Amino acid sequence: MTGASDRKPSVTGRIDWRFALGLGIAVLLAAAALLASWIAPFDPNRMGVGPRLAAPGARFLFGTDEFGRDLFSRVLVGARLSLGIGVGAVGGGLLVGGLIGLTAAFSGRIVEVALLRVVDFLYSFPETLIALSLVAFLGPGTANAATAIAVGMAPVFARTVYGLAAVERGKPYVEAASLATTSPIRLVRVHVLPNIVQSIAVLAMLGVSSAVLSAAGLSFLGLGVQPPASEWGLILVSGANYMHRAPWILFFPGLAICLTVLSLNLIGDGLRDMSDPRHARTS
Repeated sequence: MTGASDRKPSVTGRIDWRFALGLGIAVLLAAAALLASWIAPFDPNRMGVGPRLAAPGARFLFGTDEFGRDLFSRVLVGARLSLGIGVGAVGGGLLVGGLIGLTAAFSGRIVEVALLRVVDFLYSFPETLIALSLVAFLGPGTANAATAIAVGMAPVFARTVYGLAAVERGKPYVEAASLATTSPIRLVRVHVLPNIVQSIAVLAMLGVSSAVLSAAGLSFLGLGVQPPASEWGLILVSGANYMHRAPWILFFPGLAICLTVLSLNLIGDGLRDMSDPRHARTS
């Protein structure tokens, strides 16, 4: 017996408007990132394709930067880099943190306590501080920035997955499966993961938006992606020196970051409400 009454409600047939709007924006951003090489009218790193600090117009939709590079091309190609770091960091953090959380929830008491103490120690530090410390040790660069962000997010994923799995562990259908000599791996894969995957998906969506912001922040501080790459944070760095003369250098990459964070937060909120009708009624 799997105790169907103990399982979480599945996603309802009603499509939340926030989910639909966020998904639409996210699809456009993802398409722009994937097709950037074909959509971008100029090489994003080529200098002198136009006048320096040219205002947005028919030829240069987003204007040009201090080196005469086309800002529209740089923002488009930057989407691939910024979103790639965000997705990669969340994937790595969720893999490591999720495994730690599940291991703690379904191992012996000694292993559980030991893992949770380590997680709680790391959880006491802000994600950004952990990422800054690691990237300062590893050195600047795209891969190092993604690794540092992933490590910084792993304690959050570990604690959340452990909490979700611990709740499921105490339910009758999981206890019955345990008594039926089901192996821990099969118990987690068949009985636990299907009931917590929706909550993990919401957490991952919110995590990607946080990772994109962290990547932009590291690049802005000179510890993330290095020039001449066209990452959104790097574009903001160059635009900060020309805030009054050429505000479009700050506006367009900043708008891209805002739209990314907004879309992923809307998707996360929509998924949460669709999978939990009780929350939808009170929101």
